[in-house]
Amino acid sequence: MKIDLYAVDGSKKGEIELNARIFEAKINPDLMHRAVLLRLANRRQPVAHSKDRGEVKYSTRKMFKQKGTGNARRGARSTNILRGGGVTHGPRNVANYSKMMPKKERRAALFSALSAKAQVASLFAWEGLKLEVPKTKEFVSVLTKLPEGKKYLFVLPEKDKILSKSGSNVPGVSFITANYINPYDLLLADKVCFIGNSLEVIDNTFVK
Repeated sequence: MKIDLYAVDGSKKGEIELNARIFEAKINPDLMHRAVLLRLANRRQPVAHSKDRGEVKYSTRKMFKQKGTGNARRGARSTNILRGGGVTHGPRNVANYSKMMPKKERRAALFSALSAKAQVASLFAWEGLKLEVPKTKEFVSVLTKLPEGKKYLFVLPEKDKILSKSGSNVPGVSFITANYINPYDLLLADKVCFIGNSLEVIDNTFVK
């Protein structure tokens, strides 16, 4: 399978061959779904937290004497029975939502997502920009010449702060390094662009 290769200025330069083992793999929707859930669960932060009886800021003094008042026997004001007291079995911020997935399944899900994108012609390669300082205007001018899409995912061979800053405030544009590519970001994008030798980095990271 081949995809289009674009020059630095955005003009079409030719085609580039893809690794069949990665981009022509069997598409498994179940594995991709599990990989997306894995990503979402592992970045989830337990924020909801209710105070229990020991955390409520109340005096531990007994509210009234044990007998002779006609009221029910009651201890401290922090009891969960009264309004403002501690919460019983409420949400805690120590919950662990992380999931596990075997390495082989994670890679199979990645290859499946890349193959699915390749089948619908959502992949292309770009030589990239060589900028000394971030320039959003120059990045946008080239972006208009590349294949049209609402959400772009640019795959970098390594971290490029200048290029990333050039497109960071452009709507629908995101960047990721080739060795951290994952099914979630791939499936979220309309167009996936491989910059420079990022395809070689993917090959060396996930196959060789």
